[in-house]
Amino acid sequence: MPYEDMAGARHHLELEGRERLLVTGVEEVERFDEEEIVMNTTAGTLVVGGTNLHIGKLNLDGGELHVDGLIHTLLYEEQTPGQSGGLLRRLFG
Repeated sequence: MPYEDMAGARHHLELEGRERLLVTGVEEVERFDEEEIVMNTTAGTLVVGGTNLHIGKLNLDGGELHVDGLIHTLLYEEQTPGQSGGLLRRLFG
């Protein structure tokens, strides 16, 4: 069942095996490399850990992110006050 925050924004995770991940409700990507992708979602900050991770598709207008690679962990973390903005905000901000 998809997560809905107080504003009604939907957040959904769909993991296919351990090799493909679809995330909806993505607001911004904080940082990424082949071992970790950190993103802000409507349900909080999500950290995807793994090996050979690649962003196959990113559509922030639709809030959708596709990840390919071997996925080891999915972790929601609390955001601390004063944490810097996302990668796209830093690039285009």
